[in-house]
Formats: sequence, structure tokens, C-alpha cells
Amino acid sequence: MKGGHVAMRVEFLGIPRERAGVADLELEAETLGQLFATLAARFPSLEDVIATDRLRASFVANINGDRFVSDPRTTLHDDDCVLILSADAGG
Repeated sequence: MKGGHVAMRVEFLGIPRERAGVADLELEAETLGQLFATLAARFPSLEDVIATDRLRASFVANINGDRFVSDPRTTLHDDDCVLILSADAGG
């Protein structure tokens, strides 16, 4: 942990990747809501993907490839990988 925050990797897939202009990056945040708020501030182009501290309805987040999450209070852990993608991706 650096400065009380958890270091994790964020990967964008599909539309979120197009909007962000990057495939992935590393950020620090303690909760999913903090992560989304940081992303919204850093990438204004994600305004149609992120609504302040949560994803808009047509997008989903997945932690470590095994669980979909939406609660901004979800705690993040060191080395988590958060995927952000369209809700209809893959099927």
C-alpha cells in the first residue's frame, strides 16, 4: 500500500477503451467508488461510461476475472485487476 491506497491495474475493453484512449493503467484507490471518481477526473472522455463514483447502466466492472461488481463501497486489494467493459460484451 502506498499512502493508504491500494495499487491495482485497470483494464478497459471495448467502448471504455476507445473513450479512455488507453488499454490499461495502474492507479491507487481503496474502493471501487474512489477508483471510478479518479478515472472520471483523469479521463473526461469517459463521461458516458462513468457517472462520478459508479459506472453508467450499460457498463460493468469485473474484479480479477471472477466477479462482477457495482457497489462503489466495494473494497479493493493490492494487485487487483479491475476490468471495465460494456454490459453486452462477449455475448
